[in-house]
Amino acid sequence: MTTNHKYFLGLAFQIAKINLGKTNLNPCVGTIIVKNNSVISSGVTSIKGRPHAEYNALKIKNNYFGADLYTTLEPCTHYGHTPPCVNIIVKNKIKNVYYAFNDPDKRTYRKAKKILKDNNINSKQINIKDFKDFYSSYFFNKKYNLPFISAKIAISKDYYTINNKSKWITNNNSRRVAQLLRSRNDCIFSTSKTINKDNSQLNCRIDGFDKYKPDLFIIDLDLKLKKNLSIYSMLNKRKIFLLTTKKNHKKINFFKNKGLKIILIDSLDTKYNFKEIFQHIYKLGYSRVFFETGLTFLNSLIKHKLLNNLYVFQNNQSLKKNGSNNSSIKYLRKLKLNKKINVNLNGDSLYKINF
Repeated sequence: MTTNHKYFLGLAFQIAKINLGKTNLNPCVGTIIVKNNSVISSGVTSIKGRPHAEYNALKIKNNYFGADLYTTLEPCTHYGHTPPCVNIIVKNKIKNVYYAFNDPDKRTYRKAKKILKDNNINSKQINIKDFKDFYSSYFFNKKYNLPFISAKIAISKDYYTINNKSKWITNNNSRRVAQLLRSRNDCIFSTSKTINKDNSQLNCRIDGFDKYKPDLFIIDLDLKLKKNLSIYSMLNKRKIFLLTTKKNHKKINFFKNKGLKIILIDSLDTKYNFKEIFQHIYKLGYSRVFFETGLTFLNSLIKHKLLNNLYVFQNNQSLKKNGSNNSSIKYLRKLKLNKKINVNLNGDSLYKINF
């Protein structure tokens, strides 16, 4: 039993996490409805972005008269594919609305409070520090019309990215967390070299997440992707795009017949080339991108200052003569590994670097 607004908003954020990275260009919102100090309903933005969280919470038949609604983001006020969420809040005679952030969408920004007030509904923005970065990707999307770019890399204590005696640098706990990070993005970028080497599926192999497979973009400038890979068996469950500079019609037709979508690009040498690609995929509806590539490609992302987040998984053991790198480690060594994420990785460590 509590009247702590931050407590209930915290619950709303925990619910919002469920579909984070799965709502396309719409923000992932969590909503809690409280009456007589008890949670009587909840909702999260649906996969692909609609319906919104407030609608999903209030569509459940209940008596909401006089209830309090806690939502992670200012309720929308504009008509799009669906009516605004303030309408259903008013219709159900909610008494108070508490939210954590204003919606940067110009169609809604700071407009909900007035509409609610005109309908005798109190509203208040609550500062909640524990989730201050939750909408960093959404705010970035709205400001730049670009997807939010994250990447991950696994290294040994002595900064090697290849274990010459094993397929893995880190342990199983780290690999499971890496799959959780995948699930919080609507698409994954990798290279044909990375996929060819490990026959990678780049899906989420965690109970409860295994049905969700972010769409896949494969950078294959010279059309060297192998013709017999596990990823082809998942084309009925996810979209796969192939980015290439080659116009080899025979190979392109092979991949098209497999079900891959081809994106022809001029080159991938400059920061401008990357931004052109990111602008294109944002227009396709992708808001959160997760790069899983080797060190060579990661160096390009860091060099061109294209990353928003980098997750570094580090084993606590040195590989010494058993370790190697296929590219320079200088960019990674310059990064400060001082923001450690509090998660039990059975000896490994996870660091998050914000750019």
